[in-house]
Amino acid sequence: MPKTQPNILLIVTDHQLHYRHGWDGGQGPLRPCFDALADEGVAFDRAYCAAPLCGPARRSLLTGMYPHNHRNIHNQSESNYHHATYLDTLHELGYHNYYFGKWHAGPGTALDHHCEGLSPAFYGNPYITPEYAAYVKRLGLPKATHRIDKLFWHNDTKMGFPQLQEGATGYRCDRSWCGETALGITETPKETHECFFLADLACHQLEALADQPNQGPFHLRVDFWGPHQPYFPTQEYVDLYNPARIPEYGNFRDNLANKPATYRHMNRPIADEQGNLIVPSIFSWDEWRRMLVQAYAQSTMVDDAAGMIIKKLDDLGYKDDTLVIYTSDHGDALASHGGMFDKGSFMTEETIRIPLAIRFPAFASGGTRSQALVNTIDLAPTLLAAAGLDVSAEVDGENLLPLLQNPQALLRESLLLESYGQGYRDKLKARTVVTSRYKYTINEHDIDELYDLEADPYELDNLHNHPEHQKLRADLAAELKNLMDRYHDHDMIVATGFDR
Repeated sequence: MPKTQPNILLIVTDHQLHYRHGWDGGQGPLRPCFDALADEGVAFDRAYCAAPLCGPARRSLLTGMYPHNHRNIHNQSESNYHHATYLDTLHELGYHNYYFGKWHAGPGTALDHHCEGLSPAFYGNPYITPEYAAYVKRLGLPKATHRIDKLFWHNDTKMGFPQLQEGATGYRCDRSWCGETALGITETPKETHECFFLADLACHQLEALADQPNQGPFHLRVDFWGPHQPYFPTQEYVDLYNPARIPEYGNFRDNLANKPATYRHMNRPIADEQGNLIVPSIFSWDEWRRMLVQAYAQSTMVDDAAGMIIKKLDDLGYKDDTLVIYTSDHGDALASHGGMFDKGSFMTEETIRIPLAIRFPAFASGGTRSQALVNTIDLAPTLLAAAGLDVSAEVDGENLLPLLQNPQALLRESLLLESYGQGYRDKLKARTVVTSRYKYTINEHDIDELYDLEADPYELDNLHNHPEHQKLRADLAAELKNLMDRYHDHDMIVATGFDR
């Protein structure tokens, strides 16, 4: 451990496409800045979110606790939680906290937890903040406008966003949130997009800190709204991709047989009037891969903005004594399992796998990959361990710093994940255990799921009823109960009959 408290830079994207896009030789999302950071640190190939939904996952990142313990179980939750955030603890340890971007982690904002910066409440919309208006004025830019190429909707979308129409140009995100279920192009310069706005705020903060070198350690966190939809990249990022080089995704033709009902909860037009996904997809693969180009391009654009912050940090001389973490809150189900858009309450690899790279030159050399099972809940204890405080006895997560020195070590043999559904659309309770090879999920009031991730990485064959896999299912069920016991998930144990 470094003798002094290191600075901390935490970069969090939202709704990141799964790494498997492009793993079969076709073109996938380009993230050169993430890859460069991983090359200098450790990339965690088996990183998972605590829950496949913003609010619960982001609260878990703040507390190191599972949602069933911090109780922020839905995006709309306003629970009276009693767990300190790592932001509060860093402040007590003498850190200066700076936060720029999306909150969406329950009550309050980052500014209520000893942070300075920009943190709109709830989901938020950076485009309607005074800070954004000042930013575009300073740079002589117009406010961002977008062309709408494709729209996915439900009744609230149609009622609340009457100007959101396919084929529209000059569209502006001017409502209380900016998560429109749409794809298109940002017509204005890339600098007008929220990701470059946040990067500019962060870079200016780093410059201000460099002018006060004796101020003490800092923690700077940037939470982009993207690459969550709306997928609105600029044309220069779209031009990096050739749709013809995107092969059909491995579970695009999944007919959802032997899958829980929650897999079908989608928006129109890919769903019927009752909100059930239409399979086979109403869109051909040629149509889907044109949409994927825009989603991939947005991932690259956000990565480019993140790279600006890391470059500024390094150029100012902070590289050697700064812990840098680059991750996401959850995944994106786009084009998976029959042709989905957005995500749901299901526990597919597309929605629960997240990118994670950590660079800490003062503590360990990098350039390696880890297959350890790691989780959102591990980030808070890792940050606090770097700052000199061991909280492992107080939280659900584990300190990842030892894995930076020994990436081949295994942190745990199995990992617990959970979901309480979307809240407004369903209230499914699900619990998942992941091992090095298998994944087993219990879905309250629905069928279980068992997958061999080695033989069936796209999760097409649910083995839960296969006679030859009943011992495996029983073993994984027992391990899942052990994990729920360990993390005090007693309500779910009772709800699923695991107490009998």
